[in-house]
Amino acid sequence: MGELAIRVDDLSKRYRIGQGARAPYKTMRESLMGMLASPVRWLSSNSQTGNTEDHIWALKDVSFEVYHGEVLGIIGRNGAGKSTLLKILSRITEPTAGSVDLYGRVGSLLEVGTGFHPELTGRENILLNGAVLGMRRAEIERKFDEIVAFAEIEKFIDTPVKFYSSGMYVRLAFAVAAHLEPEILLVDEVLAVGDLAFQKKCLGQMENVASSGRTVLFVSHNMNAVRSLCSRSILLDEGHLEIDGDTINVIDHYHIIIDSLQDMSGESIWEEKDAPGDDSIRCLAIRFYNSRGECTLTYRADETIVAEFEYNVYKKLLGIMFQFSVYTTDGVDVFHTTDQNTQEPILLPGRYKTQCVFPSNLFNQRSYVVKFAGGVPRVSANIRLFPVATLQISGGAHGSYLNDWPGVVAPQTEWKTKKLS
Repeated sequence: MGELAIRVDDLSKRYRIGQGARAPYKTMRESLMGMLASPVRWLSSNSQTGNTEDHIWALKDVSFEVYHGEVLGIIGRNGAGKSTLLKILSRITEPTAGSVDLYGRVGSLLEVGTGFHPELTGRENILLNGAVLGMRRAEIERKFDEIVAFAEIEKFIDTPVKFYSSGMYVRLAFAVAAHLEPEILLVDEVLAVGDLAFQKKCLGQMENVASSGRTVLFVSHNMNAVRSLCSRSILLDEGHLEIDGDTINVIDHYHIIIDSLQDMSGESIWEEKDAPGDDSIRCLAIRFYNSRGECTLTYRADETIVAEFEYNVYKKLLGIMFQFSVYTTDGVDVFHTTDQNTQEPILLPGRYKTQCVFPSNLFNQRSYVVKFAGGVPRVSANIRLFPVATLQISGGAHGSYLNDWPGVVAPQTEWKTKKLS
């Protein structure tokens, strides 16, 4: 065991939610008159610190230690407290209780692009953003060419970033942040930037950082990335440290929690005001049916799955497409499918229902996360990609002789044999 890099001891963070029932502000004269008229009531009313229901504990009594050279994964559901923990470690947020000891210079990749100015060129923003992230000017100048090459924007380095595409913007932002050289590096879900090729490059850069002997705390929903980068992980759930140990065991425990919370009814319905979408279109319901017409999320591998969604269109839409994206529970891409070849070119205002049929003998025996999105390609993301279901597939994979196939999917392919002589 090396030298201690981070010690977190009974760390807690409480946030106030909503406005609560705050008393109106009073003038000095009103306060004095109230105190003189009824001193007991005045003291009791001013001693109240607020209803405990107006607060939420983002972290509660979290304790762990990290040693120099260790790469620690931090996983958990949305709202589990992962980002709050990194913000406290980065000294952005103060804890409500507990303590944190840091032994070494800390660098943070919490939000790529923090400190970018749209009117400045890429060159000027590298200097500015590097300073914001704690890099010295000499260090930035020494790494300047390496940063530009990593971001792949050599032709546009002297162009104001307001003219960059979103992909160019995040590539440059990550390139600057990825070339920090602190003893302790805090990373919060920054590998999901750019296109697939650049994401692979980002993951390779993180692997280089991890293998260089620096201490890394890595937050991600991509379980495949956590498994490849981290030998040890912690699981946060509702602000509490649920488990600390070997990454494989922690990820397995995480899946158990997710499965226990999963609504297996196969149906998601939203009120119109809360439905995913915008003022052009909103998704009101998504349902999954098996081959017998039952609404469920558990299937045999040899039956078809029908995904059906209802939506309201409020404005005439030209060229909108819908998409289902399927991932493993580890975050690995399985496949994506759209209605590109079947959708009407124009959707007029009204209520619609669309179905997508997943063929039988396609899925392997495992769990799959299904996400849904809708929008006009390269124009607008009206319904941003979001998870809608976790499908549980079991049995029926090409007969009973082999029920546990390796691989992400197990499609049934067509085989033919012809006797030649």
